[in-house]
Parts: sequence; C-alpha cells; structure tokens
Amino acid sequence: MKIAILKEQAAGERRVAGTPETVKKFIALGASVAVEAGAGATASIADEAYVTAGASVGDRAATLAGADILLGVQGPDPASLGGAAAGAWIVAGLNPFGERARVDAYAAAGYEALAMEFMPRITRAQSMDILSSQSNLSGYKAVLDAAAEYDRAFPMMMTAAGTVSAAKCFVMGVGVAGLQAIATARRLGAQVSATDVRAATKEQIESLGAKAIFVEKVAGIEGEGTGGYATEMSDEYKAAQAELVSSHIAKQDIVITTALIPGRPAPRLISDAQIASMKPGSVIVDLAVEQGGNVEGAVAGEVVVRHGVKIVGHRNVPSRLAADTSALFSRNLYNFLSAFWDKDKNAPVLDEEIGNAIRLTQGGKVVNERLLG
Repeated sequence: MKIAILKEQAAGERRVAGTPETVKKFIALGASVAVEAGAGATASIADEAYVTAGASVGDRAATLAGADILLGVQGPDPASLGGAAAGAWIVAGLNPFGERARVDAYAAAGYEALAMEFMPRITRAQSMDILSSQSNLSGYKAVLDAAAEYDRAFPMMMTAAGTVSAAKCFVMGVGVAGLQAIATARRLGAQVSATDVRAATKEQIESLGAKAIFVEKVAGIEGEGTGGYATEMSDEYKAAQAELVSSHIAKQDIVITTALIPGRPAPRLISDAQIASMKPGSVIVDLAVEQGGNVEGAVAGEVVVRHGVKIVGHRNVPSRLAADTSALFSRNLYNFLSAFWDKDKNAPVLDEEIGNAIRLTQGGKVVNERLLG
C-alpha cells in the first residue's frame, strides 16, 4: 500500500496533507509513504524531516508512481495524476459543489474520490472532521485579523492619562469558527456578543462569557439542519432577525461573520445600510467571503472600506496558519484511514455509513447522492 502526499498546486495554498508525525504512523500501519519534494515547505516542514520519518521524497512522477492513496488538502488536478494505481483513492477537501467538473474528471479517470468535507457529523467521526479542525483556527485567526485592522485596543485599559474602553465584538454564526472567535475575542479583552439561528447555541455562547443576541418568540429560530448545520429560516424570522441585528450592529466595533450553508451560497447577514450605521474605524471580518459572503460589498482576497468601515475578506484563512492547520488536517486524514485499516489486506476498507457519505466517484461514475440529487 503506497500513500502519496502531494504538493498543493492551488494558488495561495500553503498547507500540506501529511506531516512527519502522520508519515510515521502510516508506516507503522504497514504502508509506504512518498512525499512530493517541497510539499511541506510553506508549512515549515523540510523535505529532510519527511526522510527522517521514513518517507521517500521525490518529484511528482516518482511520488505518484503506483500510489494507491493520494492525500491532498485541496483536490489535485486530474491531469496531474498520471502514474497512480488504477482506481487509486483521492482523499482531500474536494469542494464537490464548487468543482463539479473536476469530480466528473476523477470519475472518468477511474479514481475513487473521497471528499473529507462530506464526513458525517457523528461522534465516531469527530476526529476525522476537516471542517471542524480548520474552522477552529479560522475563528481564531479572524479575531487576530480584526485586531490588526482595528486602530484601537481590544481590552479596557486604565492609565494615568485616562481609560481606554474595551472594544465591542459581535460574532454572527456560532459554529466551530464562531465559538473560537468568541473565546479569542474574550481572551483579548473585548466585550463579546453573538447570535445564531440555532436555539441550541444560546447556552454555548453564554458558557463562553459572551452575551447571546436572539430573536424570541418568532417561528423559525429552530434553524438546525441535518448534521448540526444551519438551514434556511422563515421569512418572519429573517425580518425579526434583521431588525434586532440592525439595532445591535450599530453599536459594535468589530463584527465577525461565519455563517455557511453546505452546498448553497453563504446567507447575507449584513447589508450596506447596516454597514453605514457603524462607527468609522469599525472592522468586519467575513469568513464566508469565498462562498459569496455574509456581508454586502465584501470582496474575496481584499480588505475594502465602505462608509469608513473596513471589510476583511481574506481567502483561505486556514492557510494563513499553515503549520498548525496542516498538523490538524493531516491527523484528520490519518484518523480516517487508520480507523478502517484492515491488517490482513494492508489497506483501509470503508463501512457504509462513512464510506457512502464521503465517496464521490467509484467504478467510473459519480455515485454520491448529494451530487446526483
């Protein structure tokens, strides 16, 4: 069983899908591991570290030659995978809805593509969940990005020259990223409030010492979709939410938005009129900017100013913390493959619950129900 760790080709992608730690663990399972030269350089991992861990390091052709499992952070270009074993697994974040043509190409080439972001949110798969591990650090980085753009201090400071007021930070969307944003903003000394469409998050917000901002007694607050994700709200709820948020957002210095709905454009949470109500010098960080954005006027890859408010729209936020996010992502992949490793076959054998959830292609066809539906 040969496992190949590929160098990422997507623009701006600094992460890597395997570390010396996971290389050692794969070898202990009985696999051989090949790493493309330079794959870990942007995540602060030298080729020598992989060699020391027991991997072979070479060019892409040597890495792919006869490989049974190809590990990536983002889905590799199908045309760049020549030499891999027939029916090889591609295990990565594949963006199935946004890159459907690439998924079709995997099928046509006979690869079995496994989309790690389709991992079901069940207890035994928590350690395999790339969305959670990467979102955690995205929420942290979002607050640091906000602090870097904000031209005032976060904590209250009492000095001989007078008192500096604490920044007011509002987090919209309390999934993994939102919860970490709350915790990080609290550590920096901000006054933190947060909101979400899922009623179950109110207790989580308050447990972190933040104020929960919720619409009460309006149908639609039970916005819990399958697998713990948010879903669309009723029109009545949306109107009540917009009114509540508008009055609250005008008083905030920092707003961080994290709301995503799988397979659909990000919901619009903040309008241009709401931005205009904020104080000049305020900062909004839109973590959903690559899926269309939660904030009107946000631009992917840019920091723009509207009505004196900075709107931060960095692409691929996990990649901005490449060393740590690579370590977590790599463990997610190892935890996944090792959980299904059959010692007799010296290969992973997937069960139906997880296998059917994440498998996109098999036998030359697209087989995932979420893509066929």
